Amino acid sequence: MSVPVAYQGNTSAAIADWLNKGDNAWQLTASTLVGLMSVPGLVVLYGGVVKKKWAVNSAFMALYAFAAVWICWVTWAYKMSFGEKLLPLWGRAGPALNQAYLIGRAALPATAHYRADGTLETAMIEPFFPMATVVYFQCVFAAITLILIAGSLLGRMSFLAWMLFVPLWLTFSYTVGAFSVWGGGFLFQWGVIDYCGGYVIHIPAGVAGFTAAYWVGPRTRKDRERFPPNNILFALTGAGLLWMGWAGFNGGGPYAANVDASMAVLNTNICTAASLIVWTCLDVVFFKKPSVVGAVQAVITGLVCITPGAGVVQGWAALVMGVLAGSVPWYTMMILHKRCKLLQQVDDTLGVIHTHGVAGLLGGVLTGLLAEPTLCNLFLPVTNSRGAFYGGAAGGAQLGKQIAGALFVIGWNVVVTSIICVAIGLVVPLRMSEEKLAVGDDAVHGEEAYALWGDGELYDVTKHGEEDAELQLAV
Repeated sequence: MSVPVAYQGNTSAAIADWLNKGDNAWQLTASTLVGLMSVPGLVVLYGGVVKKKWAVNSAFMALYAFAAVWICWVTWAYKMSFGEKLLPLWGRAGPALNQAYLIGRAALPATAHYRADGTLETAMIEPFFPMATVVYFQCVFAAITLILIAGSLLGRMSFLAWMLFVPLWLTFSYTVGAFSVWGGGFLFQWGVIDYCGGYVIHIPAGVAGFTAAYWVGPRTRKDRERFPPNNILFALTGAGLLWMGWAGFNGGGPYAANVDASMAVLNTNICTAASLIVWTCLDVVFFKKPSVVGAVQAVITGLVCITPGAGVVQGWAALVMGVLAGSVPWYTMMILHKRCKLLQQVDDTLGVIHTHGVAGLLGGVLTGLLAEPTLCNLFLPVTNSRGAFYGGAAGGAQLGKQIAGALFVIGWNVVVTSIICVAIGLVVPLRMSEEKLAVGDDAVHGEEAYALWGDGELYDVTKHGEEDAELQLAV
């Protein structure tokens, strides 16, 4: 009986003997799930959670970033993040466009891990699928990081400045974090645990977004005082895409369809569900109403908090992380934010410093406490890794590594983001003109999201005029 060519091993150039079709299929699926978190996930969430006059601009900032990152990624940024070592925190730039490179077996050349005496401890990462799959998977991670930063800048950043910011920040900040933590750089070699993006994506997004918001300046006073979501159902839809898409985000971390991927997906859902329930309960207790927008924030903080340790903590630990993810960022956003002058001064539109910066840092520290030794051995290049909860000198050292790694990521992003913003400001204004800020989408893009009145207020004849009243009656 003849077997279809697609199922014959090592019989054609398209089916190499090293190719694991299950791993490749899962990795491509995981990559696409992460891509859907951005487009349409965050495009829809941003378009719905902002004031009506900024719906188009906010959604388009996300869409533009996704496209721009793709071109930069395959042209130079992938190899800066996962290629040959140039510096302890940077890979050597180069294109990822040649077919001979892309159809060969995936390999991350700088990820070989050596002991202190120079002997090899763990061989470099070589997944059982082609390089093209790794380039795809890591590209959608890079893209969503820039889109998350946009959440801090909605409602006033010049679109031209944003067009310049995306490739610059990707090149000088994201690639450094990615290579240092994942690509074989100094934090990877030291043994900092970041299962799938707490230190590479979420802490940088929160810190860089907050820093950029400082340099760009605030929204108009009117927008800061009243910024009602124009479509909460859109925001919920976007949050739902984030939650379900995170199965690919964390499930793709091991580069294989293995038991660790299953553990990561399960823990992701446990933590997120617990975060939502705790945040909602706190809203009811302190504000007497369960907030839907608050629930969206809780989904995000739960997803972010579990990410650094998704595949290396037990289920009960994921539950603990979810409780803290629903309470600590809630406190910083709802209570501390109103008391801290710095947080009040900087206009972080969607509170990304809380939902990603605080939650990512919390997850990283908790991973240093709760990482389980057996699960660590399934995933990490450094043998005998464990959280402080499991005792021993290695456990205490791991917690210290997690804190030190976070401090490096925070410091780098504050400095580099500031330099980028100042440099852009010398070329084009970072903030829109007051005329554009007063009008919104129509002034910036010549388009509006809805042909409807106002920004969340009910119809008022004194505001909207007789013609609008007649139109309303006709409808």
